[in-house]
Amino acid sequence: MSSKRLADYKSESPTMSKQISLFLPARLAAILALSSLVVGISDGAHAPQRSRALKREVATNASRNAAIVATTSAVLKETSEIRELAILRPVRSGAESRADIERMLVRNLDKQRTPAEMHATELSLRKFGLAPSEFKYRPFIIKLLTEQVAGYYDTKEQRFRLADWLDLEGQKPVMAHELTHALQDQHFNLKRFEKWPRGDSDAEIAAHALIEGDATLAMTMYMLKYPMVALAFTKSLAAGGISTEQYDLAPRAIRESLIFPYLNGSQWATQVYKRGGWAAVSKAYTNLPLSTEQIIHSEKYFSYERPIKVALPDVTNLLSAGTGVSNQQSAISKQPSPISNSPFPGTAGVPPAPRTRSSKSGAIASRPLPPPRKLPTAHRPLPNDAWHRIESDVNGEWSYYLILDQFLNSPSESKRAAAGWGGDRYELYEGPGGQVFLAQLTAWDTDDDASEFFDAYVKRTKLRYAQASPVELASADKDLRREWRTDEGGVVIEIRGSRVLIIEGIPDGLNADAAMKALWS
Repeated sequence: MSSKRLADYKSESPTMSKQISLFLPARLAAILALSSLVVGISDGAHAPQRSRALKREVATNASRNAAIVATTSAVLKETSEIRELAILRPVRSGAESRADIERMLVRNLDKQRTPAEMHATELSLRKFGLAPSEFKYRPFIIKLLTEQVAGYYDTKEQRFRLADWLDLEGQKPVMAHELTHALQDQHFNLKRFEKWPRGDSDAEIAAHALIEGDATLAMTMYMLKYPMVALAFTKSLAAGGISTEQYDLAPRAIRESLIFPYLNGSQWATQVYKRGGWAAVSKAYTNLPLSTEQIIHSEKYFSYERPIKVALPDVTNLLSAGTGVSNQQSAISKQPSPISNSPFPGTAGVPPAPRTRSSKSGAIASRPLPPPRKLPTAHRPLPNDAWHRIESDVNGEWSYYLILDQFLNSPSESKRAAAGWGGDRYELYEGPGGQVFLAQLTAWDTDDDASEFFDAYVKRTKLRYAQASPVELASADKDLRREWRTDEGGVVIEIRGSRVLIIEGIPDGLNADAAMKALWS
């Protein structure tokens, strides 16, 4: 399951990956946390009392909005000086109630994601073992977003909104973070990130790590320059408390994917800043980071090492024939190259750097997925008696770390195994009776990198399917292939040089060798 899903959100963006992190600005970067305020309102007052209360509320709201407008102007000026981006136009601002923000969240979610897309995300999380079998994606995400909401910059309206239940003085760091987004939008046009090409969400989360890492670094510098503001924020947290119930209940992969754009993004932005100041960070909006690998290992961004493009054939017909199901059209078509078709200036025109062939070295940036990923559009329900390809995307180094460590529970081992990633493609199919078939083809920098990943995924598979029964193989194949029978279908992992092919959920009636042959072709 790719981390792209849950990475970042600007108000009118089309993916849940964008919807989640918008409301988690710096808290998930381990710098800020949201304060909560509970207000009790009595419904038993007499009419004159209600009238007077309403007048007081109107006056209070007007006063608060005026204060937010004034504070926005001041913080925008301070942030502009720190980030070294001129204010090209004022940023409109105001307060927004919890009810209005909740309605906006649900409205955008329903508008941006079809039921089929939500189903595909839920199924992917389950199949990769990143969420329990009973996990329901949509209701959980709504609860999580509602819990974490604080304020946001809306790229469509170019307006900053702050939740009306939060202490204004104590939220200046939050404002600095979000107003950095306003400056980014004025100079680099953030709306262009809202129409990301389908099929390479690993590159999408890398781009959002740039956006959020930039804003988190600017916010950090803001608090260093204005320590009394940081103190006021700390006091507001102590006074109001922090609600993290839904965040704490989230599957680990979702929690860590929420953190990635902020923590790893700010670490990456810091390295870019050290090499060339804010001018170098600004230049990255032209030469976008192309993968989470480039975010985790900043040296790979500096050498602009492009990911390897990996393709997998559509095996819908093979699945249907092998299981005796009538052939149906695949739910999605093969995706174009998101680099060659990129709408973002400056990425396609940069000469590619060759993949390094050296062994892995150096420590990987400390943790902090999803996520989630961008999903295919399905406009009508699919028959439940046929096989359909419902997802095709790229996991990337970050997601493979999460996929491995969900079961290995050894971050250092999982990071080593995921490092050396060169490219990948995975495809998810759904069949009769809720059967799920997953195919993954991965490419690695060296044969040794591929072998290390192969060994780690074998270990992960044994833990993932506790009741798995190994299939006896010829002695000559044992070093190159592993095969099991599980209660979710067959599993095969095979290595060929610097590539590793994995299939999980092989249904009864489908020959594993035939499936591997088709996918290797």
